[in-house]
Amino acid sequence: MRLTEFHQLLEDEFGRPQARFLVHSHVLVSSGRTPEQLIDDGADMRKVWLELCDDFDVPEDRRLGRDMPGQ
Repeated sequence: MRLTEFHQLLEDEFGRPQARFLVHSHVLVSSGRTPEQLIDDGADMRKVWLELCDDFDVPEDRRLGRDMPGQ
């Protein structure tokens, strides 16, 4: 997963302002670190995304992002 995809998934699920806040401020239950810290240290962004989904009970059917017509 690319960083742009990661941010798009966040914005699609939480909205832009909340997504930005979560990346910088939310401490993931599983690691005790923020998504920003994990990504800066080279963590797999897909894993970070799924950890966020777990923390916020994002349903399985929304974890892959929105379906875009024509794509």
